Amino acid sequence: MDIKPIFKKTDGTPIIIAGPCSAESEEQVLATAKGLAKRNIDLFRAGIWKPRTRPGSFEGVGRIGLKWMQKVRQETGLKVTTEVANREHVFEALKHNIDVLWLGARTTVNPFSVQEVADALEGTNVPVMIKNPINPDLKLWLGAIERIYKAGIENIAVIHRGFSHHGDSGFRNIPRWQIPIELKRQFPDLEVICDNSHICGRRDILQKVAQKAMDLNFDGLMTETHPDPDNAWSDAAQQITPDTFHDLVENLVLRNVTSENREFKETLEHFRSEIDEIDNELINILGRRMQIADKIGLYKKENNIAILQTTRWNNILDNQVAKGKNVGLSEGFMSILLRAIHQESINHQAEVMNNEQLKDMKGH
Repeated sequence: MDIKPIFKKTDGTPIIIAGPCSAESEEQVLATAKGLAKRNIDLFRAGIWKPRTRPGSFEGVGRIGLKWMQKVRQETGLKVTTEVANREHVFEALKHNIDVLWLGARTTVNPFSVQEVADALEGTNVPVMIKNPINPDLKLWLGAIERIYKAGIENIAVIHRGFSHHGDSGFRNIPRWQIPIELKRQFPDLEVICDNSHICGRRDILQKVAQKAMDLNFDGLMTETHPDPDNAWSDAAQQITPDTFHDLVENLVLRNVTSENREFKETLEHFRSEIDEIDNELINILGRRMQIADKIGLYKKENNIAILQTTRWNNILDNQVAKGKNVGLSEGFMSILLRAIHQESINHQAEVMNNEQLKDMKGH
């Protein structure tokens, strides 16, 4: 895919998208837009149709909100964007000359919905931003990009808004930064924008997540702003005023992608060489561990013992997570690492058992 950028910024500043979660009234939309216009943002956002988890919640003002967006462009000069989830949304948005469209997480997760939007977009050249699916599935995200691209849309960006999860977390949606990082690795020219509002779900950590995105060399931010956040009709806890948003952007530390300084390059190369050596050691150690897992699988087979030993696995998980904390490794990292190693060990033992069983059957 020869994806082209939407924003094409060359001055080193991040792409800035801001506006209310939902368009509530003409006055609210214009007040927010005028508060942001002087901040030199790149795109004004507002939800016109709002897919909610449960019926009875505010689901957006609908078509009339598109007229308010037109008025924003007329009175402030800002380009505007809104979410579309089906054919009718696309047609209405295009009829009202919305500059950029975006697909939400609940749309991206459903290939049928993405295809419906893609079919409606065919023959147009409107830029499209695609949010990650609600679940951490890179292939679904890539599939949505491919469907929109095959419809003839070349100007595409993606929005990282975090992923749904079970259990306690300090985030509304867990960032799982490695997923957008992998997407960026596969498509280096693809503009990746961080929706810190939906990752955080609360305003007190918006700055921290925005800075993390900049540190990871993301291309920009999408942040929800409202003239009276506490009384917003949707997602009140994660919205901030235009003035607070201005402070957030002003306080961002922007990093250089690289440096031509010789000393910096030599020092960094030294550190990277050390990491490469350690990585090689880790791979060799894991290989030896799996060789032992093979022996355990054979021994269990000979004694007719099940592969999974829950008590043993729980002890490993608890003990090794605690040891990891003692050397500065987070519980989340240790849990993911140990579960991956454990699954690979199970796979090795299962293969040994099955191969030996096949040999026994052939022998008879």
